[in-house]
Amino acid sequence: MRRLFISTVLFASAVSAQPAPTLDAKAAQAIIAGCATHATAKKQSHAIAVVDTGGHLVAALRMDGNGSGMFDFALAKAEAASAWGFSTAQMLEGARGTPGFDRAPKVVIVPGGVPIFSADGKARIGAVGVSGEAPADDAACAEAGIAAAGLRNSRTN
Repeated sequence: MRRLFISTVLFASAVSAQPAPTLDAKAAQAIIAGCATHATAKKQSHAIAVVDTGGHLVAALRMDGNGSGMFDFALAKAEAASAWGFSTAQMLEGARGTPGFDRAPKVVIVPGGVPIFSADGKARIGAVGVSGEAPADDAACAEAGIAAAGLRNSRTN
């Protein structure tokens, strides 16, 4: 009887164990393409960085007209959203209500950094940072890229 129980537990564990969703290069490139399409339609130019949950760069694009400083800022926004799990626009709101929050590690208080969640919204898989235009336009571009890739910018329960 004991052997049957152990086998059943092992089988159930193997069947229910699904690999955690991750941000692969194909999805990151789809986000970049969606951002670029959005920006081109609005006659804008952005620097775009897509990172995994560890803040490591997966894909990037510096559209024509953006200097290296814009790319560095896009990467900082992506790293911040990845580290904290919420957008840099929300960090700005948090800084207004929490003195000193703007000086915490990996905090960027300029909109344009947005977390990336799986298509079902259950797993955070990375973040995208966009810079080069007005902060609201940077954030809209990031959100458009995430949507174009079939992913979400917020968690669902």
